[in-house]
Amino acid sequence: MKKTTAVIIGGGATGVGILRDLSMRGVAAVLLEQRDLAYGASSRFHGLLHSGGRYAVKDAEAARECAEENAVLRKIGRHCVESTTGYFVRLPEDDPAYEAKWVVACQAAGIPVEPVDLARAHRLEPHFSERAAAVYEVPDAAIDGFRLCRQNVLSAKRYGGKMMNYTEVTSIEQQNGQVTAVKTRNTLTGELGSIECDIVVNAAGSWVGQVAGLAGIKINVIPDRGTLIAFNHRFTDRIMNRLRPPANADIFVPHGSVTLLGTTSSPTERPDDFTPTTEEVLALIDEGKELFDELPRYRLLRAYTGTRPLYCADPTAATREISRNFVILDHAKEGLDGLISIVGGKLTTYRLMAEKISDAICGKLSVQAPCRTAEEALVDDIAPELMQQAKKFFPTAGVELAASRLGPDLAETVQRIQANPAKKELVCECELVTLAEVETVAHDDTTFTMSDIRRRTRMGMGTCQGTYCGLRGLGMMVDNDLARGMTTENLLREFLETRWNGIRPILWGQQMREVELTRGIYGAGLNMDGAVPDETE
Repeated sequence: MKKTTAVIIGGGATGVGILRDLSMRGVAAVLLEQRDLAYGASSRFHGLLHSGGRYAVKDAEAARECAEENAVLRKIGRHCVESTTGYFVRLPEDDPAYEAKWVVACQAAGIPVEPVDLARAHRLEPHFSERAAAVYEVPDAAIDGFRLCRQNVLSAKRYGGKMMNYTEVTSIEQQNGQVTAVKTRNTLTGELGSIECDIVVNAAGSWVGQVAGLAGIKINVIPDRGTLIAFNHRFTDRIMNRLRPPANADIFVPHGSVTLLGTTSSPTERPDDFTPTTEEVLALIDEGKELFDELPRYRLLRAYTGTRPLYCADPTAATREISRNFVILDHAKEGLDGLISIVGGKLTTYRLMAEKISDAICGKLSVQAPCRTAEEALVDDIAPELMQQAKKFFPTAGVELAASRLGPDLAETVQRIQANPAKKELVCECELVTLAEVETVAHDDTTFTMSDIRRRTRMGMGTCQGTYCGLRGLGMMVDNDLARGMTTENLLREFLETRWNGIRPILWGQQMREVELTRGIYGAGLNMDGAVPDETE
């Protein structure tokens, strides 16, 4: 049986933040995630690093926390953040009285807010509606959830923290009202295991209620379903928010070469209710076109859905009315010492959430070390000498992208290309991902599927949605003996089906033509569906 001090359940932003915080304070900790990092809400959101403006009127405390953590994350996680700034735009149909209330609330919460001349705003962002009545600038930014989670784990590992993905908790063991261990199951192989521990931290997001249930404890968590759309090009360089009370389709976020629109809000019973619908996509476009008039003509890339873990004492409350703040629950009050849950919150405040619950854990353990997560960068900057080397091998526009994706693994990737220049070949032209980069990630001991590679490199997340790079990536894994027990067919099928889940709701126009090309390649050309030829013909 393995042994540690704290087991953290959940590999989203909050869980990895707790792993980093405890590890930096000298507490032995292991993080368990049932799938891969950022499987839940930490990747299935609009990628907005909140200024706090969205919450200023309704939830002053949440707004203030966002404003403060926004500044912290720009410093410690600068390789995950694109400093876009943001506009809040009031249209004529939006309430002017709310505008005045919002400005006062932002100022009270410490959120920098400046009015922007309409003519200047349209020069800088020519595509948004000419009907705009008022525009304000706030320090919103875009943030990459995949990269943020990965870099928190890298930081934790420097201090002895450990992470096991594809590992679910099947039981929380207890004796005399004290947590003693967790039992686990590998979700890829079915292998069973157990870890002896003193503390179990339930940071499982929308699964918090299910995890607590393993210990016989009830937590009222409402998974709130939100669907978003990714457009195939970047038609805004700033976050664009509707200046009105939070509603559907009122945030546009630029990410790299694409733009995201979100989100919807509706309760669901399943934490993994991740399948978007065509009706949701059409509703988002219909509402979003008020801010971008030409939106129905823009090409869609995919849709995707996540669930927010909302904590509420009243299960009948409307999800838009539930606070986005977080709650820490010490279950010693319910008779089980050593189990602590954290629920609610936002990715923007994940570090603060981790600090607060780590303070509580360290209090139980009599650990005096202070929190230092706001002071130290997640990963070090790439040395200028290495960047100069990399420029010899990567596409001109791809050096910075590769450096931000790979972080400390860039050196290994450059060495691969130096040893074999053929490895500078692009596997994914859409996202400028080289063969060497894919190999580096695939050799990591936490990489098991092609989707794991996608989450760390963006292979398959561009225009073709894996049509071309899927087969190339599979060839690389086979050539390097990296399949790790999965058949080549299952590796490829898993990769393509995760792409199909987001393409299916938008099957019209150019996307329909592209899907037919993909079907031709993998269905007719490679017989992925396993059709048996009729020998009588």
